[in-house]
Amino acid sequence: MAEIATLARPYAEASFRAALESRDLPGWSGGLALAGAIAADPKMAGLLGNPRLSRSEKLEIFFGVGGDRLSAPVRNLVTILVEGARAVLLPEIAAQFDALKRAHESVLKVRIVSAMPLADADRDDLVAELSRKYGRRIEATVEVDATLIGGARVHVGDEVIHASMRDALAQMAVALAR
Repeated sequence: MAEIATLARPYAEASFRAALESRDLPGWSGGLALAGAIAADPKMAGLLGNPRLSRSEKLEIFFGVGGDRLSAPVRNLVTILVEGARAVLLPEIAAQFDALKRAHESVLKVRIVSAMPLADADRDDLVAELSRKYGRRIEATVEVDATLIGGARVHVGDEVIHASMRDALAQMAVALAR
């Protein structure tokens, strides 16, 4: 995994610089997301890794799926990666590009796991509080996990804010065991 991330980084950074220079961050972002999704498909991954297919056949198949939804610069990147037998990097390139884009736009991706579905007002209050705390715009996804019993967990990058009943009970159990 670390090797793929390391190999993908220069491509993601170069793509990000090109997107900024061309002032087409949304176009690049959408194109790379699509290319990454195509390359991540198990059938496509099998075709791209098939040594019996020529590079031009692989590109024809890939672009047949992507169609005209892939811009010329993204098509060029895909061509370079397929010709270099590095198409497997596309999903990671897309993910790293997305992280660079979010950092550039001061957007923080947050995952909220709640014991019960959150009302829109509660979700908005939580997002506003997180935005104040981190000083960035928050892009939140909300999931429900009834095993939390009550409350929520908030995942911000590597940080986890524990505010669930399950976590509180686990902490109490540790304290009582001492």
